[in-house]
Amino acid sequence: MMDIGTLRGLGTLLVFVAFIGVVLWAYSGKRKPSFDAAAQLPFADDAQTPSASQQVSRSNHQ
Repeated sequence: MMDIGTLRGLGTLLVFVAFIGVVLWAYSGKRKPSFDAAAQLPFADDAQTPSASQQVSRSNHQ
């Protein structure tokens, strides 16, 4: 039978392996284009979509 120390050690090992997996996934070359596109989203031009105040203003004038 395993004692609590062995179970905690196995749990730590499992979390460490999962962490390494996430790091490898995040830094893989296949993900770079989608991460680059997501990084540019805050700078996207919002001129194509009218703001809420513009929509209210338009509906009041009709």
